[in-house]
Amino acid sequence: MTVPHLVTSLTGPILELESQILLSQPSIEHWLRGKWQEHTSPFYASVDLRNAGYKLAPVDTNLFPGGFNNLAPEFMPLCVQAIMVAVEKICPDARGVLLIPENHTRNAFYLQNVASLQSILRQAGMKVRIGTLIPEITVPTPLDLPNGSKLLLEPLVRKGNRIGLANFDPCTVLLNNDMSAGVPAILRNLEQTVIPPLHAGWASRRKSNHFAAYDEVATEFAALIGIDPWFINPYFGVCGEIDFQERTGEDCLAGWVEDILARTATKYREYGIDQQPFAIVKADAGTYGMGIMSVRSPDEVRGLNRKQRNKMAVVKEGLEVSHVMVQEGVPTFEIVNDAVAEPVVYMIDHFVVGGFYRVHTERGIDQNLNAPGMQFVPLAFDSCCTQPDLDGNPHAPPNRFYAYGVVARLALVAAALELERTEPAFAVTA
Repeated sequence: MTVPHLVTSLTGPILELESQILLSQPSIEHWLRGKWQEHTSPFYASVDLRNAGYKLAPVDTNLFPGGFNNLAPEFMPLCVQAIMVAVEKICPDARGVLLIPENHTRNAFYLQNVASLQSILRQAGMKVRIGTLIPEITVPTPLDLPNGSKLLLEPLVRKGNRIGLANFDPCTVLLNNDMSAGVPAILRNLEQTVIPPLHAGWASRRKSNHFAAYDEVATEFAALIGIDPWFINPYFGVCGEIDFQERTGEDCLAGWVEDILARTATKYREYGIDQQPFAIVKADAGTYGMGIMSVRSPDEVRGLNRKQRNKMAVVKEGLEVSHVMVQEGVPTFEIVNDAVAEPVVYMIDHFVVGGFYRVHTERGIDQNLNAPGMQFVPLAFDSCCTQPDLDGNPHAPPNRFYAYGVVARLALVAAALELERTEPAFAVTA
């Protein structure tokens, strides 16, 4: 598979950053190994990156990744090897895995992701069956996939402190459901290992906590290789008193937008960057690109019209938004197939196993690409993002992709810290 051509002239500090990362590769890998001796890696994760030409930074980290079907087939052996390592750490004798996905039975793309994840686990030597939280599914139900195969969803069965399916008592429960609607009672207080842990879901998790942890990681990493941490770290702030429907908290939100724009403008002047700063306002919990807007002035968050307020007020599963994060906007100057694009890096345990470009033909360089109409281009990471071309062309794709893999792994370290510090406060639903 060929690597998609990056139609961009990266002539700013990002090239200096890439060079610094390449020169520091032995120190970086040693430092990362030390982090994984101190902290437990999330079971799996995906990280959305933005490459601005002068900055390379994560803008979102998903602990329940739903795009394994978008990975190039060449990466399946890497996924299998990494998942073997991950499962052996948690349950060395694991032979049966219960996979619990989202309730998206009409989303064929997501169902293909579930099928891909099931295939990876099976190739790793595990028996895998899929249990569903959908109450309407009371008998084993096959679902058709676009490639002609079928996916079998089965109703969950709980006995005491164990959960399984009919004639299936698994060692491990693997969640591919981010618990946006809260943690169901059927998953509480299980004696089996549940991965990721329940407090990794959006019932407990906050993006601002993740980026607070990332700020620590980025600062330490920047000191290690001798760079300004701003080159890999977006500014952010949190407003916890917003009600978009009642139009309260607008001054709090506008104040944070003004602060982030001002701090970004200062950095732009420091490094001679001829761009207009912008900020991203996003719900502090939730996923799927919901509850996000791009602004260039604090006035834009005052007096939002009804359509804008409705868009921001509710996210996945009808969760009402009361806390928002204001994040420095990082434009993307990556172009794939004549459309703006951003790389998404996938990891299992602490290994980079591949990725893809999220592409959107109707969005600009300063907009959220995780929106209806997006497409995915499999990204053939040369040597899986971890083996740069130190002896050949310094501008070769493996070097850029190695930088992607390094920054994604920084976000993974931050996720590990975040989970250690998150109290397992669950919202029980019937």
